[in-house]
Amino acid sequence: MLHSGATDRYDDAPNVRPIAARSDALILPPLQRQETDIGIEASADAVRALAARGEVRRYRRDTILIEEGDRGSTLYVILEGRLRAYSAAANGREITFGTYGPGEYLGEMSLDGGVRSASVQTIEPSTCAVVDRPTLRQFIGEHPDFAFELLTKVIRRARAATLSAKNLALNDVYGRLRLVLDALAGAPVGGVRCIDEHLTQREFANRAGCSREMVSRVMKDLEEGGYIRAEGRRILIERPLPARW
Repeated sequence: MLHSGATDRYDDAPNVRPIAARSDALILPPLQRQETDIGIEASADAVRALAARGEVRRYRRDTILIEEGDRGSTLYVILEGRLRAYSAAANGREITFGTYGPGEYLGEMSLDGGVRSASVQTIEPSTCAVVDRPTLRQFIGEHPDFAFELLTKVIRRARAATLSAKNLALNDVYGRLRLVLDALAGAPVGGVRCIDEHLTQREFANRAGCSREMVSRVMKDLEEGGYIRAEGRRILIERPLPARW
C-alpha cells in the first residue's frame, strides 16, 4: 500500500458530507500494470505520482462530481470508493457507461476544453485526488510517457462508447442485459460463474438501457429456467445464458 502525498481537504459543497480524517485516508492501492494496445506498459507509479499532486476530497454516496454538458478541466483520481459514469435523459431514464474503483481516473474526456460528455456520481463514500489542468500539463511535461497512458485511456473509453452504442442499436433488451450479466460474471468455478458486485434492478436497467420492470421480468424468467440463482448479495450463473429470451 502506498500513501498519496496530495493536499487533503474536506469538500464543503452542500451534497458532500465530511468524513473524519485518519492516518490511512490517503492510500492508493497498488495498481495492476497493463499492456496497452500500442505496446506501452501503463505506469501505476505515474498515476500515484499524479494523485500526490492533487487536492484530496471526500464525498458521500450519490454525490455528483461531474455533470454532463458542464465545462470543466479537472481530473479525478480515485483513491477509495467507486464512481459511475452515466448519461440521463429528460424523462429520467439513465444509462451507465461504466463503474470505476481505486487507481482509475475520470474526467479526461473534457481536457480538450469541451463540455463534459457524461455525468459522474459516487456509488459509495469515496475519496478522490482532484487534479486541475495546469497541474496535469506540468506533470506530463515532467513525465512524457504518461501522455501515452492518457491517450490510451481516451481511446479505450471512446471504443467502449462505440460498442455501447452498437449494442443499444443492434440488440434487443434481453440481448443487452445478457451482455451486462456476462461482463460482470467472473471465470467459471465448477461450471458456475459468479457476479460478486451487488447491483439493484435499477442499476442493471441503467447498464442495459431498459426499464427496471423489464429487468425484473427477465431475471425472474432466468431464475425459473435454472440459468441464474441468487445467493445472498451475489448472483450465480449456473449454465450459459440462452441466446434469445
